[in-house]
Amino acid sequence: MNLVTNPGSRLRIIALGYIVRWPLGGMVWSNLHFLMGLRDLGHEVYYLEDSDDYASCYDPARCLTDTSPAYGLSFAAKVLGRLGFGEHWAFHDAHTSTWHGPLAGKARSIAASADLVLNLACANPLRPWLQDIPKRVYLDEDPAFTQLRLLSDKQALQRALEHNCFATFGENIPRGTALLPEDGLPWVEARQPVYLPAVPVAAPEPAGKFTTVMQWQSYRTLEREGVRYGVKAESFEPLLDLPDATGPVFELALGGPGAPRGLLRRKGWGLVNPLPLSHDPWTYEAFIRQSKAEFGLAKEGYVVANTGWFSERSACYLAMGRPVLAQETGFSEWLKSSGGVVPFITREQAAAGVQEISARYPEHCCAARAVAEEFFDSRKVLPRLIEAVFRSAPVHA
Repeated sequence: MNLVTNPGSRLRIIALGYIVRWPLGGMVWSNLHFLMGLRDLGHEVYYLEDSDDYASCYDPARCLTDTSPAYGLSFAAKVLGRLGFGEHWAFHDAHTSTWHGPLAGKARSIAASADLVLNLACANPLRPWLQDIPKRVYLDEDPAFTQLRLLSDKQALQRALEHNCFATFGENIPRGTALLPEDGLPWVEARQPVYLPAVPVAAPEPAGKFTTVMQWQSYRTLEREGVRYGVKAESFEPLLDLPDATGPVFELALGGPGAPRGLLRRKGWGLVNPLPLSHDPWTYEAFIRQSKAEFGLAKEGYVVANTGWFSERSACYLAMGRPVLAQETGFSEWLKSSGGVVPFITREQAAAGVQEISARYPEHCCAARAVAEEFFDSRKVLPRLIEAVFRSAPVHA
């Protein structure tokens, strides 16, 4: 086992993600920027993924989720190959006890000498071949909901405690300003990295729409100690009449069978099918590029818990020079900006934010890229994360 202790060393890093199981452009975009950013820093980077033990493979061509990884394997080969990782990935299918991908026969030996495993979005089980890696990072991209599940679900907690480092996109949790029950884990701050050379600034689109890509209801609302932690459907309710104050300036790429599409259209919200634009990371980026700005809605749970979460999707908009009208989750505690990001809490503030971005659109576009460079540049974000991981005291089950 490699016992590297210096975070400045060249590390052998395994990233675990969800490229095969969720082969949609917006879903995998964040995974890819971790991979590209870590490689850019000089690390030896491999991508592994596991089917888990339930039916988890989504196939957008068949519009269903089952145990077949066929679509996702083809998608991963295309996407990872285009980015120079074509020989650096493998997929473990627990349902058939088989490995797929170029590293199918080498994955276990690579894991045996890895220094760090980064479990993105806590999306993969730590199989036995990963459990001796010195630094095993549980990276929470769904703050509040992750912590609440760990408090209520013993199996989820046991799975988490197979890791020995804990990082979260809810930056206010380690800062001590989040409004959540204490879970006893030593969380450190994490943030979505953007490998900026891969995301060039796009020309402004003043005639475009305020857009976003969103899922109406990802899962059920959680409740603890009398506090409700809802999803985006709950966040949207107070904003339903927003187009009355702004005009028809919004376009939502809206997923979810339970979304009230007829009502939304009657209220002035433009809707588009998210599947075509999510075909791959580049169609996803093209949708963002033709937008004027983002209307960044957060899950209600992120808001009521003051998590400080900031969307990886919003980071992509900023990198392209697209301003973001962002629902406040407490991120203003660490993201200090005079432009590019316009936070809102109320419907009235959201309407004023639309007016502000439109009135000073060129300035906000310039500021958006500057915010991406200051707060989300992978050359800043990832070294800070690795240093925090090596500095944190390991946790053992």
